[in-house]
Amino acid sequence: MPASSGINGRRRIVVFDLGGVLLQWDPRHLYRKLFPGDDAAMEAFLATVCTEAWNERQDAGRPFADAVAELLPAHGDKRALIEAFGNRFDEMIPGAIDETVEIFHALKRDGVPLYALTNWSAETFPSARNRFPFLAAFDGIVVSGHEGVIKPDPRIFRILLDRYDIAPHATVFIDDNPRNAEAATALGMHGIHFRSPELLHAELSRLGLLQRPTSPPSR
Repeated sequence: MPASSGINGRRRIVVFDLGGVLLQWDPRHLYRKLFPGDDAAMEAFLATVCTEAWNERQDAGRPFADAVAELLPAHGDKRALIEAFGNRFDEMIPGAIDETVEIFHALKRDGVPLYALTNWSAETFPSARNRFPFLAAFDGIVVSGHEGVIKPDPRIFRILLDRYDIAPHATVFIDDNPRNAEAATALGMHGIHFRSPELLHAELSRLGLLQRPTSPPSR
């Protein structure tokens, strides 16, 4: 069955975000080690130095060396903390979200075509591929750092759809960022804002994508 096919108009393809859906990504997993016992200082650092907007530029293709160089004139005293963001990126991912991975494997067993669309630096993504073998089971993965554009920009969704010949009307898209889920819906996909494995299991069952009887994942 081509990836763009549906059965009786049903959604038959699933696209996963990775960080926050299948993988436990959060910079705080690393920076709590670097700010021991001082969550307030950690949060101030992440809010004013290595910010979400700063990190998104690496997701869009900027090298970490350039990202560090940008911050040093104003934050030279924090060089080691800034460099840690790229050098110790793996420590921001202590493991997979096992309950969601169980859902992933259930879909795979049922023959559902599975893809990933992730905002991720091209420099740090290869390590995640090596650490988490289930990523090799995807039928295709689009990494923003390789494409030079990030979600929720419609262009990266179109890269995924065009590259793998995926029809939006046949597709479910899952992301922990509601803006990304909304962007997918605007393009004709069924966007799901991921809140928990339990709620995802219920929604995919409602859509008829979990074909075999399975128990909802539990923590």
